Parts: sequence; C-alpha cells; structure tokens
Amino acid sequence: MGAPRECFLKEAEMATPSPTPSPTPQQPVRLVPPVETPTTGPLAGDPAMVGFPSFVVGAVTIGMVYIGVVPATPLGPVAGAAMPLVLAAAAGMFLATIWAARIGQNAAAGISGIVGSFYLSYALLVLGLTHNWFGIPLTAVASTEKIFAISWIAIVSMLLLGTLRLPMIWTLLFAVVDAALILNLLAIIQNSANMYKATGWVLMAVSAIVVYLFFGSASHASGGKELPLGPPILHA
Repeated sequence: MGAPRECFLKEAEMATPSPTPSPTPQQPVRLVPPVETPTTGPLAGDPAMVGFPSFVVGAVTIGMVYIGVVPATPLGPVAGAAMPLVLAAAAGMFLATIWAARIGQNAAAGISGIVGSFYLSYALLVLGLTHNWFGIPLTAVASTEKIFAISWIAIVSMLLLGTLRLPMIWTLLFAVVDAALILNLLAIIQNSANMYKATGWVLMAVSAIVVYLFFGSASHASGGKELPLGPPILHA
C-alpha cells in the first residue's frame, strides 16, 4: 500500500500549479500592453464616404447659384430654393464630423466640422436676408455679406496653413476655396456679375478636387489602391 500512496502524492504534487514567483530586483515586473483589436461594428469604416459627397453637393449648389443658373434677386445671385441642398450638405458634413471624431480621426473631424459650419452659416445668412429674419435693412446687406466673406476667409486661410503637413491635394483644395471666397468678396465690393460668375466656376473646381478625393476613398474602401494625393509641403 505504501508504493501506490507515494505515487499518488507525487502525481497530486505535479498537478498542483506552482505559485507565481514574486519579482526580485534582478527580475523586474514587465507590463505587456494589450493587443489592440481593429475597430468593428458601427465605429468602423471611413467617414469620408459621407463627407466627400456632402462637400460636393454644397459646393456645386452654391457654384450654380453664383454662375447664374437661378435668377438673381435684389440681394444678389442667391436663391432660397437652393438652400435645402446646402442644409443637407451641412448635415452630411456634421455626420462625418461625429463619425471621424469617434474613431480618432481628428484632422478629418476638424475639416468636416469647419465645412459643415460654413454651409450652415451660408444657408442661414441667405434665408435670413431673404425673409428679413435679422431685421437688416437693404442698405446694410452688402456690409453683412462682407463680414461673412471676410470671416470665412480668415477661417479657411487658417485651415489652409494647417494642411501643410497633409498630402498636397488638401493644401490645393483649401487654396482654391480661399480663392473662391476672395472672389466673392470682390464681387460684393464691386457688385460685379462677372465676379460672381468667376466665384461659381472656382467652386466647380473645388468640387472637382473633392470628387477626386472621393474616388480615392471609394477605391480604397472597395479593396483597391488609393489615388495619389501628393507629398506634404512641410515634412515632420
């Protein structure tokens, strides 16, 4: 009976897990970082697939207004009928902003939020002046539009400088947007129909650049290669 009992005790001892040795100065504790898993579910994907089409809708709509596709009003080449499209574009940009922020794409969230804010403020300005929501007399309409244009020139110029470390196409995009706003300001100052039309055509060029960006994102999302975006002007 002694031999079987001794074998049983040895097996039980082997099956018992040995206690974890406490760390010593010669063997410090090493913390192993957890392995990051790719984001899945509603937070996955590319917010640009919503942001770029919304950007294009707003730019094309405002561009057609300035080119003269819709008749001019006493307040300038604006059309309240086009504002629902601009408001829809703003909603799409804000959706892309929230989406990008949730997945940590800070630059994309900032750009989308600024563009969405521009579309929303533009639509509110046009509708407010058309329906006299703000009580602004006709003699002060031009000054109000100047304030709007100058304020957004400052914001877009800041954004332009902020894109110098991004691929070059982003710097080009906001340089063209800035040019459109400057032309719009000159059109307001000179009350020039030709300047308004020039503003509209520059906005069409903005739309073409954003369409190129969308094709790159769509290609990547469908398993293909992204389109070349150019090197950044400033390197890290």
